[in-house]
Amino acid sequence: MLLRRLIPSLALLLPAAATLRADEGMWLTNQLPREQLKQRYNFDVTDAWMDHVRLSAVRFNSGGSGSFVSADGLVITNHHVGADAIGKLSTKERDLIENGFFARTMAEEKKASDLELNMLESIEDVTARVNAAVPAETAGDAEASFKARRKAIADIEKESQDKTGLRSNVITLWQGGAYHLYRFKRFTDVRLVFAPEKAVAAFGGDPDNFEYPRYDLDFSLFRVYENGQPYHPKDFLKWSANGSAEGDLTFVLGNPGTTRRLLTVAELRFVRDVQFPRQLARVKRLEATLLSWAARDAENARRAKDPLAGIQNGRKVRDGAIAALYDPQFFAVKEKAEADFKAKLSASPEKFAAALAAYDKIAEAQKALAAADAPIRQLEGGQAFYSESYSLARRLLRAAAERPKPNGERLPEYSDSNKGPFELGLFSDEPIYTDLEIQKLSFALQDFAEEMGADSEIVKKVLAGKSPRARAAELINGTKVRDLAVRKQLYEGGQAAVDAAKDPMIELARLVDDEARAARRIADSQGEVKKQGQAALAAARNAVEGQGGYPDATFSLRLSYGTVKGYTEDGKPVPAFTDVAGMFARSEAQKGREPFNVPPSWTKARAKIGPKTPFNLVSTHDIIGGNSGSPMVNRAGEFVGIIFDGNLQSLSGDFAYDDRESRALSVDSRVIVESLDKVYGAARLARELRDGKMPAK
Repeated sequence: MLLRRLIPSLALLLPAAATLRADEGMWLTNQLPREQLKQRYNFDVTDAWMDHVRLSAVRFNSGGSGSFVSADGLVITNHHVGADAIGKLSTKERDLIENGFFARTMAEEKKASDLELNMLESIEDVTARVNAAVPAETAGDAEASFKARRKAIADIEKESQDKTGLRSNVITLWQGGAYHLYRFKRFTDVRLVFAPEKAVAAFGGDPDNFEYPRYDLDFSLFRVYENGQPYHPKDFLKWSANGSAEGDLTFVLGNPGTTRRLLTVAELRFVRDVQFPRQLARVKRLEATLLSWAARDAENARRAKDPLAGIQNGRKVRDGAIAALYDPQFFAVKEKAEADFKAKLSASPEKFAAALAAYDKIAEAQKALAAADAPIRQLEGGQAFYSESYSLARRLLRAAAERPKPNGERLPEYSDSNKGPFELGLFSDEPIYTDLEIQKLSFALQDFAEEMGADSEIVKKVLAGKSPRARAAELINGTKVRDLAVRKQLYEGGQAAVDAAKDPMIELARLVDDEARAARRIADSQGEVKKQGQAALAAARNAVEGQGGYPDATFSLRLSYGTVKGYTEDGKPVPAFTDVAGMFARSEAQKGREPFNVPPSWTKARAKIGPKTPFNLVSTHDIIGGNSGSPMVNRAGEFVGIIFDGNLQSLSGDFAYDDRESRALSVDSRVIVESLDKVYGAARLARELRDGKMPAK
């Protein structure tokens, strides 16, 4: 079904040259397609407009986007983006994911344990400084070049953070073609205000995931506090009373995670032949394992709910993306585009010598990465030890080793600029469940043994003469790193305290650390070769085709534009909007069975809420994972919807954009306030959204 629906359009996804399709682009907010928008839509992007929507947007450290929607710090995102925080606030007695949550007063708003929001305040191009820090004499020494670049980035970040007090991160763009310094205001006192029941937030569940029409009330509300009081942002998005209409120009501002549109053919072959197949096989086995465990007990099901949702979503994403790579026509277009570009460069071989040589250098680096793929993933990536307990143990072990080093010589996650976010995660008071930890770790250890070989020395050392299940139980039951007080004591005590602890999970992390770091050195050094090659290609691309494109997504803030627009699927028109009546009709057609069951709050309020109230809508925006929770705004910068998904045809967007059937899915602004007012008795919140401030009473 998925392959049938994706493949027919894939061969046309890429234009013959580097021209962009109508609404293509995940644009940097400091490098906008102003002329295109003026020509196509007669819209002038002013600096004031862009600054306003940028400063209204936030990034969630759980992997999504959101926006301020009131002068009193109210933030809207998706339910599934907020689910990590909502799940951590849930208990066996009170499941906030399943049953929803509404804080009727500010005193009832619940502080999330380790949630951080980032608001992008400024951007500075630091490409010249980063590249100048890599001496010419290290050009043939990838590891030395990497270390020089790492030190330069760490220095830039620390200088900026010390000077401004803002979180400062250097973002790599165009796979190494440019480096921009992003400065963020951090918010770590974030409190849950409202979440609907899962039954309506994720109506249709996994069967309807990436499908359309849809009827998902996929939103949640949080409030940002500063110094114990609601934060008052200078910029927030005003709520549109009228939403949007088909054909309207709208904009999406969010943090798309990762795309691979500018990769070379050699890199794409690795993704197609190695990376994605292995990821997909593993995630399917993991999904089956956790589904089986969750089915044994209601509490198991609650505990596994959030990880399972992410696993199932990832499985469908990979299924769709790999379908694109397996389509010979699609891959032939990629190969032809590269061959044509090489031909243009070959017309001036001296001028573009570095770019022409880059293809071979990238291919050789990719071969080295493929050869080391298993230890990079399993050991350095931590795939072999999938559990919160191991993650905490390794962070403690490495923090003890890394913090005494000069800032520029540390692993980046232990740099001074990352200290705040690192400690926020390390000292989270989130609940960690022993039984789920054993289940996850036993799966991971078995997967590790299967891939590396049961007779390999590293597997023998890790399993220590026990079965994966027995070893997992021994490690999880024996470790003390899940105790917050213990973590603080070990972190503050440094190397001596960590060594003296003799904690079994920390000792496991120590056991594999040399091999893991060796794998990382390969990944870092070969990654540096690829960055240098991609930088040469980016320079050649700008020289040959002009500077007017956009870089691949990097979980950094981007602006996409598009129109509200239906499409045709299997010869049948798919309308742009769904409505409330459609949700009830879909539930009734499925006889109310899960996951098509309408929650009692909605059945009771059915007569109150307008049946024609727009529910979900589709648009031509260019989005990818990470855009979840992104606000959709109109020309006036008003909130008209919130991105929550794409359709099946959008899953090839990792590699190319198509505006004919690929669509972004949003929750309409009108159903949000209507449901708050008439379903949930949350008129106070509905009014805050409409007015942009908390009601006086």
